[in-house]
Amino acid sequence: MDARGWVLRAVERLRFASVGDIQRWLDEEGESLSRLELARALEALLREGRIELERDVYRPARKSGGKDAFDQLFGD
Repeated sequence: MDARGWVLRAVERLRFASVGDIQRWLDEEGESLSRLELARALEALLREGRIELERDVYRPARKSGGKDAFDQLFGD
């Protein structure tokens, strides 16, 4: 698995995580990333829309599928 995959897995498992929390989780799993690799992976995942950043806390991106389906079914 590449760095982005490991970082995404960490954010999904932790739900709400700071950079330090993500680094700690990765270390516990035996996957050590440098700060630069971690920063690049987080930026790539943010650009792809797979995670969100709010007040220095990362979380998995909200899924919009339910809202889209509701709007299509009951929308004006």
